[in-house]
Formats: sequence, structure tokens, C-alpha cells
Amino acid sequence: MTANTNSYHRHLEIESPTRQRVMGVIFLLVAFSIYFFFARTTAAETFTTFGLNRGATAIQVPDWELPTQSTLTILAVLSAVLGGVQLARGFKRYTNWVLAVVVAFFVFGFLTWAAADKSLNLVGLFATTLGKAVPITLGALAGILCERSGIVNIAIEGMMLSGAMVGALVGSVTKNLWLGLLAAIAVGALMAWILGVLSIKYKTNQVISGTVINILATGLTSYISAKFLQTYQELNNPGIFKPFQIPLLSKIPVLGPILFDNNLFVYLLFVLLVVLQVALFSTRWGLRLRSVGEHPKAADTLGINVNRTRYMGVILGGMVAGFAGGYFTLGSVGRFDEVMTAGRGFIGLAAMIFGNYMPFGSFGAGLLFGFADSLASRLAILQVQIPSQFLLMAPYVVTMIVLAGVVGRSQAPAAEGVPYEKE
Repeated sequence: MTANTNSYHRHLEIESPTRQRVMGVIFLLVAFSIYFFFARTTAAETFTTFGLNRGATAIQVPDWELPTQSTLTILAVLSAVLGGVQLARGFKRYTNWVLAVVVAFFVFGFLTWAAADKSLNLVGLFATTLGKAVPITLGALAGILCERSGIVNIAIEGMMLSGAMVGALVGSVTKNLWLGLLAAIAVGALMAWILGVLSIKYKTNQVISGTVINILATGLTSYISAKFLQTYQELNNPGIFKPFQIPLLSKIPVLGPILFDNNLFVYLLFVLLVVLQVALFSTRWGLRLRSVGEHPKAADTLGINVNRTRYMGVILGGMVAGFAGGYFTLGSVGRFDEVMTAGRGFIGLAAMIFGNYMPFGSFGAGLLFGFADSLASRLAILQVQIPSQFLLMAPYVVTMIVLAGVVGRSQAPAAEGVPYEKE
């Protein structure tokens, strides 16, 4: 035991200075990029205007006007100072927080440079970011419920797609959005049950099982859409849940229009984040669910029914994925189109890994993806000469960096993907 402890401390002594230097160099590179690519290429008399209002629902505040070059120079200097401190003595356990600050400096610098001599509405940008993050975060939460119980779920895309189509169909036929939403959740649970049967009962390879469900969902929804929904438009016109303001809170300047003037899906996402965080890490139910994903044999020894608990986790995850699918047709577009989820289920899986299988971490990752998606459209309006594809690549590049261990290694449940054989 003592030898292992000493070896562990020696390992830390070797790695910590290396990570300290690497992070310091990264901070300095960010500082150099802000100055060289942004500040140096901007005229001294240029100003950037950031809009801080969205409509007339909240208390109006003056727009934020900044001298572009001076602002960029200050951001570069601050990043360089943080990089120097990191190289000299490091920020220890706060390094990741400082990294977040430096990245925020870079993003704000980029926005300041992109909107030079123009106006960019920050409130509108962040509100759009939140909306685009909803299905991604819900997909990540669906993955957390499944994978915390030990089942790999790459079928989230298929569950979301099925939920989107069935939600639109049932909502159109019944003329009731709530019934459409319940149908979307139910079909997500059905797809998850199929995944559970294949993975838990028959112990098939879980990646293959998920792939089969994705192919099934894509083919079935595309066929029904082409055969019926596109032909009979009355079957594909459910309407959408309208945004509604939360009294008083929606009047808060800046934050009010972003957080408290949304539709049902955004508010339920916030509720679900809190409920899942508490349920997974502060209740007996959550402890049992996580135990069958970490050490199913020990859980079985303590009297926990491993397979039943895994079924529960998978089906709950499927319900969340179906709810996420309902967002596309009942919360956003108001109709179903073929393959309209456009890979959001897979992006949700990336957000789950990025967030280290934690609800709020996944939400932060979802916001990152949503921000890149939203920013690409805004920059097109500003006529910034950067291909939008590069902006859409950014979150994936960051995800690879995170998984490589710069921010900290993501830790999957130990028994994830391993069928349980009861002795």
C-alpha cells in the first residue's frame, strides 16, 4: 500500500509540472492569437457595439459600445498575464477555471473583432444558443441515464428521430400538443425497451444494437414521412408550444429575455437538470443506478436487481430522448422532415462525454455546441469572411482536446458496455 502511494505521488510530481507548463503555453498562445489575428488587424478608431436588449419585454439597458483595438489589446494582455502566472507557479486546482476564463477572453475577443464597426446583439445570440442547446443537452441526459446504469446507448439519434415523427403525427391527428408530446416520450421509451432487450436479455453487442435501432428509426420515419406526412399535410401540422414569459423574472435586464422568455422545453430542461443531479447523486435510487454501472457484481451481492435497474435506466433515458425529439416538431419547427435531427443525438453523446457523465457538465457542453451553431449564422449576417464550417468544427476540436486530458480525463462507468452474467 505504501509503495503504491509513493508511486502515485511520484507520478503526480512528474505530471503536474508538465501540465502546468502546457497550460501556461496554451494561455500564452491564446494571448498571442488575440493580439496577432484580431487587435493587430483592427484600426485604432474602430468601435464595436453589443446590443443588450431583445424586444421590449425587459427593462431596456443602453447598448455596450467598446473601442475595438483597445479592448482586444486588454484581453491579450490579461491572457498573457494569466499564462505567465501559470508558467511561474500554476493555479493548482483552479487551473481549469482559469482555462475557462482564457477561453472566454478569446471568444469575446473574436466577437469584438467580428462586429467591428457593426452591431451584434448579445442577448439574441445567447437566447438562440440556449434554444439550440436544448436537444443536445437532452440527448446527453438520455445518455447519462443509460450509461450510468452500464448500457452504451448510441441509439439516441434514432430515439429522437422517432419521437419527432410520432409527436408530429399524433399532435396533428388529435389536435393536441400535449398528446403529441406524450406520444413522443412513449415511442422513445419503446425504442429504449428494444435496446434493453437486445443488450440486457440477449446480451448482444450494445454498439451494434444501437446502430440497428438508428437504422430502423431512419428508414421507418423516412418511409412514413414520404408515404403519408408529405402527401397529407393535415397529418404533419401539429403546431408548436408557444414561448411564454415568467412574470417579473422576464423583466430582468439581459438575463430575463434569455432565461425566462422561452417555451415549455427550455423550462423543463432546467427542471430536469436539477432533478437528475439530485436523483443521481443524493438519493438511494441514484446510488443503486450508478452501482450497477460501476460494479454490478457488488450491487447484486447487496440485493440490487442489476438487470431490472438497467432496464429502468435505459427506458428513462429513452423517454428523455423521445422528449428531445418532440422539441424538433412540437417546440421548434411545427412539422416533421426526414432526418431532421441531423445528428443531434450523436452530438449529445459527445456533450455527455465532454461533461464527464454529469448533468450540468453536459449542459455546459451543450451550450458550447449551441453557441457555435448560433454564431455561424450570426457571422454570416455580419459578413465575416470565415467559412461557417470552421466554426462548426470548433466544438468537436475542443471535445478532442478535452478527451486528450487537457481539461481532465472523462471517466466512463467501469462496467459500461459489459453484459452482466449472474452467477
